[in-house]
Amino acid sequence: MSMWGGRFAAPTADIFKRFNDSLPFDYVLAPFEVEASKAWAKALQGAGIVSAEECEALIGGLEQLADELAQTPDLPVRDRAEDIHSWIEAKLQDTLGAVGKKLHTGRSRNDLVATDLKLWLKARLGHIQESLLGCIQGLLKFAQLHQQAVIPGYTHLQRAQPVLVAHWALAYVEMLERDHMRLQACLKHMNQSPLGCGALAGTGLNIDREALAQQLGFDSASENSLDAVSDRDFVVEALALASLSMVHLSRLCEDVVFYCSGEAGFFKLGDAISSGSSLMPQKKNPDVFELVRGKTGRVAGHLQAMLMTLKGLPLAYNKDLQEDKECLFDAMTQWHDALSIITYSLGHIEVDQQAGRDAAELGYSNATDLADYLVRLGVPFRDAHEQSGQLVLQAIDKGCALGQLELAEMQRINPDIQDDVYAVLELEAGLQARGALGGTSRAQVDAALKRAMLQFNAQKAELKQVRQARLSDVDAIHELITYWTGKGEHLPRPKADIMQAIHTFAVVEQDQKVVGCSALYVYGTGLAEIRSLGLKPGLEGQGLGAALVHFLMGQARELHIKRVIVLTRAAEFFRRLGFKDADKSRWPEKVMKDCELCPRRHNCDEFGLEFWITPQEVVPKVR
Repeated sequence: MSMWGGRFAAPTADIFKRFNDSLPFDYVLAPFEVEASKAWAKALQGAGIVSAEECEALIGGLEQLADELAQTPDLPVRDRAEDIHSWIEAKLQDTLGAVGKKLHTGRSRNDLVATDLKLWLKARLGHIQESLLGCIQGLLKFAQLHQQAVIPGYTHLQRAQPVLVAHWALAYVEMLERDHMRLQACLKHMNQSPLGCGALAGTGLNIDREALAQQLGFDSASENSLDAVSDRDFVVEALALASLSMVHLSRLCEDVVFYCSGEAGFFKLGDAISSGSSLMPQKKNPDVFELVRGKTGRVAGHLQAMLMTLKGLPLAYNKDLQEDKECLFDAMTQWHDALSIITYSLGHIEVDQQAGRDAAELGYSNATDLADYLVRLGVPFRDAHEQSGQLVLQAIDKGCALGQLELAEMQRINPDIQDDVYAVLELEAGLQARGALGGTSRAQVDAALKRAMLQFNAQKAELKQVRQARLSDVDAIHELITYWTGKGEHLPRPKADIMQAIHTFAVVEQDQKVVGCSALYVYGTGLAEIRSLGLKPGLEGQGLGAALVHFLMGQARELHIKRVIVLTRAAEFFRRLGFKDADKSRWPEKVMKDCELCPRRHNCDEFGLEFWITPQEVVPKVR
């Protein structure tokens, strides 16, 4: 069935139809077309265009169609409709007759396809977010497992300075963390609904577009109809994000391919992620990593194709925009699959600690440590650099390491060099010297790993529907606190106090209802406390309480808070989350604020625990 045949006297040619039709690929939008159509049917009823009975029939027909699509997702491609919009409408008319013809009143395929594509992309990015966090978790596990291992770091593919394997893995964690932030921003930027903008000038019906947007899960309705139907910024932004993230994965793959080579030999690939040669029996090929590296160009190509499609388009909708789908669908698939396979593969990489250490000790990678040693003797850096280079040249001529030069040989270059230089030239000393923030010293890498785990847990909490509280949550929060106050677990809090402090609260939702809350209270001294933690009865053991704590700890980290405390009877719960027992009498802020008001202040049975976000240990100074 055609949605536009009335103006035409002759049928379209088959060759044109094959070239024009998008159903062979846009059928994946079917579930989202159904959701948008259900919302539109309700909007039509609200505008008085269809009756309540007709609206019910339309929604019933759409839900029946959704069930069929769930069983057979490729059902539409068996027909010869032009696109998914006309296929859905034709199916409704087959089922409902004349009522089905009313659904498209006041809307256009132009606003509908933009809405469908946004809904599809929001859902797809949600799955990719899980995969992205899974890859971050895989890298964190890899860093923890190989925290003691050392490999040479490289510049210009030449050995430069030793680094910890964990430091290497955490570099990619940083990249993927930025990808995650960009993904969240991308979701926010695209969260305006085009539905109700019609073909380009808006709908002529009295449609409540804001209510329609909220029903479909958007933050708001788009404010300019011309822009809304022709906007594909969200496609470009998603493709740009995918391209950059794939580049990050590609760089990781390049490292792994090199580290697994015979020239390096620091990593060993497990059989589960390797292939062999059809000719050379000895070969074990890193095909997984080479494929991800190759697919990066494919995804980046989709971005360029979309930019070129858009660059010369006038307002508003043009059929060129049909080219947005295949590139977007494929890019999101390749990105998701690449993240998943990298996560899996990380668990099948072994680190040859001895090979890595041996390589890190070669190539005069401690020459910078020698220069730093000379600087500490009072030598200007440029002179120290020159003297260290001269000693490297001597060692090369002798075919030995820097630490194997005789003291007398070193003193011919600088007479102030003493026996303590040999300790400086040890591998561990070189690592330990990199003790400033961001360095590869063991203390710094351990602290960085803890910070990264804290951030990861906070991000993972958002997947459990933890979010910042809003004013509309006050009643639900008050109900939860009142319940646990009755159980003796919380101090009472008036609703007005909760409203005033709503910015300190986080909530967790299930089925779009608030089922848990907690708050991060910051004292005037900069100390922070997690308080008012409570879930609806019966929801214990699902990880919701931990998710709330992780979310608030992420906020504390963003606020540069150094220490978070908790006063609780559920001490073991917080110990499992990394909190350590502490002397609560040393928290004057808490004692002065709440303890004097507590009915149990003279017989307190709560445990004090604390979590240091900024490590307490003093970072060793460079010697």
